[in-house]
Amino acid sequence: MLPANPTHQTSLGTIRRHVSDLVRLSIPVIIARTGIIMMALVDTIMVGRFGAQELAYYGLGNTPVNVMVGVLVGLMLGVVVMTAQQVGRGATGETGGIWRRALPYAFLLGAGVAVLCLLGEQFLLLTGQAPDLAAGAGKVMMIIALGMPAAALHFATTLYLEGLKRPIPGMVAMIIGNVLNVGLNWVFVWGHFGLPPLGAAGAACSTTILRWLAAIGLIYYVWNHPLRDQWGVRGTFKGWWSGTGGQRRIGYAGGMSNMVEGSAFAALGLFAGWLGSDAVGAYTIGLNLIALPFMCALGLASGTAVRVGNAYGAGDRQEMVLAGWTGLGVTSFILCLVGAFFLGAPTWIASQFTNDAALVLVTAPLIAFSAWLLVADGGQVVMAQALRGRSDTWMPTILHVISYYLIMIPLGWALAVPLGRGVMGLFEAIFIASLFSVAVLSLRFWWLSRRA
Repeated sequence: MLPANPTHQTSLGTIRRHVSDLVRLSIPVIIARTGIIMMALVDTIMVGRFGAQELAYYGLGNTPVNVMVGVLVGLMLGVVVMTAQQVGRGATGETGGIWRRALPYAFLLGAGVAVLCLLGEQFLLLTGQAPDLAAGAGKVMMIIALGMPAAALHFATTLYLEGLKRPIPGMVAMIIGNVLNVGLNWVFVWGHFGLPPLGAAGAACSTTILRWLAAIGLIYYVWNHPLRDQWGVRGTFKGWWSGTGGQRRIGYAGGMSNMVEGSAFAALGLFAGWLGSDAVGAYTIGLNLIALPFMCALGLASGTAVRVGNAYGAGDRQEMVLAGWTGLGVTSFILCLVGAFFLGAPTWIASQFTNDAALVLVTAPLIAFSAWLLVADGGQVVMAQALRGRSDTWMPTILHVISYYLIMIPLGWALAVPLGRGVMGLFEAIFIASLFSVAVLSLRFWWLSRRA
């Protein structure tokens, strides 16, 4: 139970301080998270202009991959939560052990995901995809598999730095990666310097190379940081499994939650595959476009989790509550602005991704409708992270199961297939499930705040 601190008074100045602290902490995280999606957007644009069929391979192959990447991030959430809580307690010297123990665990998880990626074509065939689509997407997944251990190491290190309120190195790594990605795609997707054009497989090659460069660079940065002794970074890896018990328990809930949400979106992607190549292309473009502002929400959610975790570790109830609601308010405001842009120019936005007039015609209405679901989808991730920051780990997962498995998947299928709404029906289902999720998660945070 957290005692109320009578010295705090909620005022305009207090709210302004919370907004300022959140924005200052979140901007580098937002840039880093946005960098992930910018890579995907660049890949989508360059592969889409290479050919609509290659775009379908890229989109379908990344559908299950994105689920597994989301699970990896969730499984690493214990790193940022426990680091932030230790910082709040004034025990910064204990945080290096959190990161050091997380590295072998991350590599093990990444290797496991790589094995699953190698079975991509067989999995897609089992889900009813056309053999040609499954073969092309499976090739993409096989190349991506090589970079999965690096992705997990990257996540563990980035989250550790964010827990220390040092998100700038992760931001810098993503900026460099995005610059390199354009050049590598130019070489691999289109074929230059004597290499054959690889299309979707070329984008996968670029992604894998950059994941290893980012992981190695960030680990080197932390290991050799001037404050490494103050953080307790250097040491042995002995007992890493037993020492990560608390981190893993937080991560299990986060990983399952991300798996639920990601696999639900992947299921909708498979439904799109049943509707044809244009539907897959439109769903891929629409989802990648939503993902860009969603990364802004995810960055704010990370900042919210750190600030809630700091206040929780310090035993300051009122600061914890204000940190949570500030995260939701700032996120909703920013996503409303993005939504206004989507409503104003959907056809122009769609035409930036493809030259195929038929595909633009299918995609533009999805972009316009996305203006409405952005706020709900971004809000639910912020409130889920606010709850995890105060060590309420499993309830967000349970609520995500209800929102996405029991509501979004069956509703998406019903709207898209029997009711004939097509790919628009899939986006309508996302909106309804996200609206339910943000409402229930917000009620949960409010209820716990009253009880604390």
